[in-house]
Amino acid sequence: MSRTDPMQMADIARIAGVSKSTVSRALADSPLVNDKTKSLIRDIAQQHGYRVNIAARNFRLKESLTVALLIPEADGVDWTISDAFFLEMTAAIAEALDQRGHALLLTRTSPQSGEWIEEFVRRRQADGIILIGQGSQHEVIQSIAKTFRSISVWGEAIAGASYPTVGTDNFLGGQRATEHLLKRGCKRIAFVGYEPAPEIQARFQGYLSAIHAADIQHDETIVFSAVVGSSSANLVLERIIDQHEMIDGFFVATDQQAVALMTALQKIGVDIPSQCAIVGYDDLPIARWYHPALTTIHQSRTLGAQILVDNLLAAIEGRDTASVKLDPELVVRESA
Repeated sequence: MSRTDPMQMADIARIAGVSKSTVSRALADSPLVNDKTKSLIRDIAQQHGYRVNIAARNFRLKESLTVALLIPEADGVDWTISDAFFLEMTAAIAEALDQRGHALLLTRTSPQSGEWIEEFVRRRQADGIILIGQGSQHEVIQSIAKTFRSISVWGEAIAGASYPTVGTDNFLGGQRATEHLLKRGCKRIAFVGYEPAPEIQARFQGYLSAIHAADIQHDETIVFSAVVGSSSANLVLERIIDQHEMIDGFFVATDQQAVALMTALQKIGVDIPSQCAIVGYDDLPIARWYHPALTTIHQSRTLGAQILVDNLLAAIEGRDTASVKLDPELVVRESA
């Protein structure tokens, strides 16, 4: 066991020189284990910060589990539970849990320190936790995951992370979106998205890769950092409007942002896509309904939710899980 791996029941058994079943009985205060052995095992468990995994016990007993769904916040950004992508993911996760006989606890709580997750466990509010995105909380999640395994994260796989993730290959998605604009003949392609978020940063890196491969010099003046619903979003849109004549293509990191941008451009008479082509990311329902219909990168929320839930249940059982990257699909519609 490395210094960063959580203490397991088998580790306690090895240190105490007893069987794993004896450790289990001792921690459950079984009369089948003598007081001296119980005391030894409890001391070892306490010294190494081991906690009994009640969720795993429930799972073995086939009891219904309660899973909390949390949305980590990003610095300076007010994520709202009404965000279209979060709503879509929430519905998919709820369906996946329901199919497996488990319940979803939806909460607006955002992590600021490791204490929030311990509260959920201590009060038995949830047996496991699913996070949608990492926001700017990677280090917090990283710290928590070293001692608490019943966690499943939708987001970007980060090198050296102590927790596995499920998510689209965001670099490849950003690359494909930008390559599509290049194939349309776009030369001045802007990027719009909140770069500090790990998923968005990976999409931005994919955008840069495609730009460089086409021998086009990257222009930082047409990279716009914005989040729909943030206080700065309207100011960013104003900057884009001021510069729109020098831009012939936009890769926008989310569909919600892309629709807001198209609305603003259409208000000043810009024809999409003849004057300006736009590609979004997510493939939300609004991408199909909007006029012109939005070309975008599809993220399989249904498949992602199924894997998130299966990974969480595996973690609750004590099994190892690995990060999964889903293939991003370019969906060509009218906007590009």
